Amino acid sequence: MEKIINEFTDENKQDAYLLHAFSIKDKIRRFIWQIVWLVICRLTPPPFHVWRIFVLRLFGAKIGINCAVYPDCKIWAPWLLEMEDVATIGPRVEIYNPGGIFIGHHAILSQGAYLCGATHDYNTIEFAYIKKRIVIMPYVWICARAIVLPGVICNVGSVLAAGSITSKDLGEWQVYGGNPAKKITERNDFLNDQNTIL
Repeated sequence: MEKIINEFTDENKQDAYLLHAFSIKDKIRRFIWQIVWLVICRLTPPPFHVWRIFVLRLFGAKIGINCAVYPDCKIWAPWLLEMEDVATIGPRVEIYNPGGIFIGHHAILSQGAYLCGATHDYNTIEFAYIKKRIVIMPYVWICARAIVLPGVICNVGSVLAAGSITSKDLGEWQVYGGNPAKKITERNDFLNDQNTIL
């Protein structure tokens, strides 16, 4: 305990907790983005997806066709967002993506879902900031108020049930639920179903 206290009180050392994880330039860029979204997107009617996607693209987002992005979602850095065709970011979804986020085609993030792309190394005195990419593959469904933690890959067709939390990859065409999320059932692989018309 005394050793830890001495590390914090040593005048020759800078407190790691006071160090900034992001540059001033990055903070200004994100501040401008937040103001723009608030002023010209936040209060737009829900069906105005084309307009909101246009604004996101102006800020560097890579977004396919026929996507839906709702006005009350929160996207930390659009220049680190990639969406394929027919993907949805639903109402009140929060995307914290310092490590980047990929959303595959026909994937859905339902209302209130939270994708958290960063954490801290709590085992070191520096409390180092760690950012990791999140990957949401095609036909994934992240249900209402579910949470996906840093570095997770949600493989094709996987489902994370409402209110669930995962810090581990989700298997293809598997349904997970709980905290921590565990496999609870399988999902029909309709892509390989000969009777499915896509």
